[in-house]
Amino acid sequence: MPRVVIAIGGNSLIADKDHQTVQDQYIAIAETDHHISALIAEGWDVAISHGNGPQVGFIMRRSELSRGELHEIPMDVAGADTQGAIGYALQQNLVNDFQDLNLDKSVATVVTQVEVSATDPAMLNPSKPIGTFLDEEEAKRRAEEEGWDVIEDAGRGWRRVVASPQPVRIVEIDVIRQLIDSGVVVICVGGGGIPVVADERGHLSGVAAVIDKDLASALLALEIEADVLLISTAVEKVALNYGKPNEEWVDHLTLDEVKQYLEEGGHFAEGSMAPKMRAVVKFLEGGGREAIITNPVNIAKSTAGEAGTRITR
Repeated sequence: MPRVVIAIGGNSLIADKDHQTVQDQYIAIAETDHHISALIAEGWDVAISHGNGPQVGFIMRRSELSRGELHEIPMDVAGADTQGAIGYALQQNLVNDFQDLNLDKSVATVVTQVEVSATDPAMLNPSKPIGTFLDEEEAKRRAEEEGWDVIEDAGRGWRRVVASPQPVRIVEIDVIRQLIDSGVVVICVGGGGIPVVADERGHLSGVAAVIDKDLASALLALEIEADVLLISTAVEKVALNYGKPNEEWVDHLTLDEVKQYLEEGGHFAEGSMAPKMRAVVKFLEGGGREAIITNPVNIAKSTAGEAGTRITR
């Protein structure tokens, strides 16, 4: 059977700033799951990864507000918490879809650690946005009072940033392989994985960082020999010169073209499409066959070549 890693973005979990409750997220996840289930019904083996930036931000904020009453939550533990909660919502909705579609499929969430290097230069250069969008005044206040690093994020508002080291190894990869080889739909590498470092004995410990979920998804796709890396985002297709008068939506790009556009700059926004394109480059240069970028409603159509932007070697 063909195999795909589907990396679902924030819009699959939180529709907008007015729909952020747990129930709102469950409803958004159910809609995305319908489209993933349609793909599974066509015979695809599927592994699902997901973002968790806002959810980690919510947990960290709750921890900050309750610090006088309760112990604080470390960021790596918040990552583990969100993997479990988001995985629960994804797998419950998938099970319900399988029942409605009369599909004999199982689904499991693997709380996933991803090893990073303690000497990665990114550890000293926080760049990964987490949490909710803030206005400039609020962001700078928290930077002053709580020691946050903050940035303006692609014209959408201000956000907290933390270190974003490169993924080196998916710790639970053997279990993930066994599950998907058995036909189980696997939800894993949530939020890019829980970042851990190894000491001289090989023992692991968590660190306060966030791994880019699309880069981690590319690594996952290579490790399980997926045919396709499908990155689900807010737009149906990739645009060149995004947001400019000469904006151009494209159906197909080659690896060399993507690398050229990344080098030129100006086509793909940092904090938005640029990291996705770097993940595509990682996957294709590592031996992957095809990557697709599209929105949730077109997940099934895109694998049939009827929607989205295809990127090939």
